[in-house]
Amino acid sequence: MRQIIERSVRLLQINDYTSEQREAALATIFRIDEWLIRDRTYFVAERGDTLLGFGAWSGRCASFEDDHPETREILDPKTEPARIRAFFVDPEFARQGIATALLRHCEEALQTAGYRSAHVIATVTGEPLYTTHGYSVIERYDIPTQFGRPFPVVSLEKRFTA
Repeated sequence: MRQIIERSVRLLQINDYTSEQREAALATIFRIDEWLIRDRTYFVAERGDTLLGFGAWSGRCASFEDDHPETREILDPKTEPARIRAFFVDPEFARQGIATALLRHCEEALQTAGYRSAHVIATVTGEPLYTTHGYSVIERYDIPTQFGRPFPVVSLEKRFTA
């Protein structure tokens, strides 16, 4: 998974972020969140033995990998949005509907769990995926990285009908 994250960031985000921003984000932001695996909300797309991509949803407060205990608190599905998290596709298989299929699977699962909305903090590169599927932009801001390079992101949300 780590190799796909690195390849995805380095090759698919090349038009939206500088090399310094991408490397800083790899060191600071884009890590595998073990809680998603433990919670069984991390989904993978495979063809035979080949991992094509992966994405997750979460019922916890964290919007991206975070080690703070308060981000591990469980959200109230009646009043708080589930989190869409950690979507990466191997560049070799990009633009083939893999992220869309994973997003639909996550949305079905979070709705089955009782959530009425979803929130995602997306990269600028990932924003079109979410807006195409009904997510609305809430705000744009920078995530600080350990190397002092701001990493621009987009906060989006989608409400589901009952």
